[in-house]
Amino acid sequence: MAERTNSNMLFANFNQDFSCISVGTRKGYSITNCDPFGRVYTMNDGARGTVEMLFCTSLIALVGAADQPQSSPRKLQIVNTKRQSMICELLFPSSILAVKLNRKTLVIVLEMEIYIYDISNMRLLHVIETTPNPDAICALSPSPANSYLAYPSPVPSPTAQLAPSTTGSGSSAGSTSSSPSGAVASPHTTTSASGSGAIHQSGDVVLFSTRSLTVANVIQAHKAPISFLAIDSNGTLLATSSDKGTVIRVWSIPGAEKLYQFRRGTREAKIYSMNFNLVGSLLAVSSAHDTVHIFKLGNRGKGDKEWSVPSSSASSISGATSPPESVDGQQGLDGGYDAFVEKKKSNSVSSSLKRKSLQMTKSLSHSVGGYLPNTLTEMWEPTRDFAFLKLPTTGARTIVALSGTMPQVMVISSEGYFYSYSIDLENGGECTLLKQYSLLDSGDESSGLVE
Repeated sequence: MAERTNSNMLFANFNQDFSCISVGTRKGYSITNCDPFGRVYTMNDGARGTVEMLFCTSLIALVGAADQPQSSPRKLQIVNTKRQSMICELLFPSSILAVKLNRKTLVIVLEMEIYIYDISNMRLLHVIETTPNPDAICALSPSPANSYLAYPSPVPSPTAQLAPSTTGSGSSAGSTSSSPSGAVASPHTTTSASGSGAIHQSGDVVLFSTRSLTVANVIQAHKAPISFLAIDSNGTLLATSSDKGTVIRVWSIPGAEKLYQFRRGTREAKIYSMNFNLVGSLLAVSSAHDTVHIFKLGNRGKGDKEWSVPSSSASSISGATSPPESVDGQQGLDGGYDAFVEKKKSNSVSSSLKRKSLQMTKSLSHSVGGYLPNTLTEMWEPTRDFAFLKLPTTGARTIVALSGTMPQVMVISSEGYFYSYSIDLENGGECTLLKQYSLLDSGDESSGLVE
């Protein structure tokens, strides 16, 4: 079934604390407050394919839309909406597929490269060369203290075969489905191949520290290719899904310990979005089956405790540098993917013993699983959802988030709507639709719906 989208809405996404929604249209862009719901800023200055906020500040990262007049998908603009001023402008060698920000780091994702900037002065810190990643699958921690970037690893995995990468000087990435950065947008239909033939798709994930500019870990997350990644607000949890979309896993950062394994469903489905709540006690997942599943992470308290908002401080951007074309190709090589592989090789004996131990544990769980107490078997069996909701319409691409102030689930639809659902934090179960709003102007709302 074709996705139902509003052709006038080119982009929509939550900010890092889920308090606002940024929308890109054929006319320009807007910022809408979630609670209370209401438009707070509008600028009609040309088509916008990406509009990303820096928390609740007046700093916005803008990218033009492809196939729109006087709009370039290769140009990044950082603007201050309060002062109505342009802070800097950068032109990249190919289309910008995703933009990620925290209070210290700006990440620009192209199909074959990832650029990492110091957000305080827009100085280029590092360039990661990647295998084709047309869907810009990656996640940046909102926390500047634990600032990790996660993206699909190439094949073979260094933790599996300990073979060095040949795809570039920095770290490497892979690709597959989902829309860029989890945002609602027209899906990319581009298919790519590397110079050696077809794309090598991996179920492994690279964890890259944007502070030390080194690979912190490589996680063997799934057997099938990675489809979506999400990092919690503290930068300590990573959620992963594969192309199958049946099982969601949560890992510790940067230790890569598997903490939770959740069953989204038995039928395969494309994962559209995943987001933790602000305190990391819940994980919301939306998929192409027009459903949203909310999973509970351990016993972290009940009631309002799960909706307490962590403190945060303001930040600012100033200055600009030359475009990415001036990058020193040797910058940051010491912390790249090859360096991580060499470290793994030096620890190959101990890692081999760990693998043998893990295999024995797995085989034990299969052979005696029927005789183990429930508390032990749950360690290996995926956990079902704690709460869920069914969307009122079918076929729309969605982004889901959990409110930072109220026990509510929020959903953005590619049809141009915002939905708010109540969630029972004690008992879970089916969530109740509370409100529905349009994210677009009345003219755009009525004329742009396509299938």
